[in-house]
Amino acid sequence: MNDIEKAAQTIWDYMLMHHELKKADLIMVCGSYDIRIGQYAADLYLEGWAPILLLSGSGSIHYQGKNTPFNNSTEAEVFADIAHKAGVPKSAILIENQSQNTGQNYEFSLKLLADRGVFPNTIILVQKPYMERRTYATGKIWLPATELILTSPKLSKQEYADGIHSRPDRLIHMLVGDLQRIIEYPALGYQIIQEVPEPVLESYLYLRTKGYTNHCLE
Repeated sequence: MNDIEKAAQTIWDYMLMHHELKKADLIMVCGSYDIRIGQYAADLYLEGWAPILLLSGSGSIHYQGKNTPFNNSTEAEVFADIAHKAGVPKSAILIENQSQNTGQNYEFSLKLLADRGVFPNTIILVQKPYMERRTYATGKIWLPATELILTSPKLSKQEYADGIHSRPDRLIHMLVGDLQRIIEYPALGYQIIQEVPEPVLESYLYLRTKGYTNHCLE
């Protein structure tokens, strides 16, 4: 493993929260272009971890379902189709298809739940592996008293990259950009403050010097 891959692995490991699953009031998926996230969330529902599956996100995905072709449907709608085909009853699925970022995933989903009289005490949040920590930090702004359990498909960094990215270096750009947001967003009120260990910060700065900045804020 070269120095760039070592630095990326250090950030990847930091991004995982390593929460243990427990029974919850709700499984919530924050928008993702990776359909494996929707498949994993459906599996969690079918395993009985929570009675409601809430799918959030307005981003578009081109996905060919088993029976229904989607042409740039929203993430929430694509994931709902995946979940239903996996065996999740439509009555257990809630769709929020207007949010455009993680903060709005929470804002719009909480309004949807409140309109239905649902006020969860424990939520299982399903995300891409490298977005676990940022999703948790954002969630604690919106739900400071709620227990948030972060989880993602059990994939190594290489397995994740091989399954979604056509360019091998794209994931590294994403890791650097997401860590930048963990560092800078608390000052803007978007996330809670989280400690960034020195080796993680050093890896971040090193990768930036190597040009992995495509996903970074200006």
